[in-house]
Amino acid sequence: MAKQTQSAKAAEKPSAEANIFEWVEMVVLSACLILLVFTFVLRPARVDGNSMQETLHNGEMLLISDIAYKPQRGDILVFQKINSTHPAPIVKRVIATEGETVDIDFDTWTVTVTDVNGEAHVLEESYRKLATDARVTSNLEYPVKVGEGQLFVMGDNRNHSLDSRSSSIGLVDENEVIGKVLFRFFPFNKVGTVR
Repeated sequence: MAKQTQSAKAAEKPSAEANIFEWVEMVVLSACLILLVFTFVLRPARVDGNSMQETLHNGEMLLISDIAYKPQRGDILVFQKINSTHPAPIVKRVIATEGETVDIDFDTWTVTVTDVNGEAHVLEESYRKLATDARVTSNLEYPVKVGEGQLFVMGDNRNHSLDSRSSSIGLVDENEVIGKVLFRFFPFNKVGTVR
């Protein structure tokens, strides 16, 4: 009886090959799950340039998502212009959405957005950086009405940003949006949400 119990216990104990197989299976399944998440839920994006300072800096890495995302004023998003001279993904802040009107006073840098109900809102932009070594204006006529399915975006570093104020970028089509910035994961000393 004792011999049968010992052989039953020995049969229940997994072999080294079985342990290795289970470990490999766990690693492969984990890698597949991570790949699915980064393909369909979250995507990495890199900040390229200084147009979003002081909020974001060149070389920082972000996680973005477009799952059930509808752009809102104040969001930071990543888009890619279709058929443009700027093929790389671009990071900017949403200033106005479809049906809204943007007016900019280039002397005081006051941005006023009139919503679809006709109410004017002077934006309080604590994130905005104004440098004194350059002065970006615009080659558009103001006020600018944002068309259906479009966005007006600007960089936080207003004097060093190529954005919707320039006809080379112009209004951004919502179909060009890759996703909303959710999280900064590099550099490690700045890990966290982004506003």
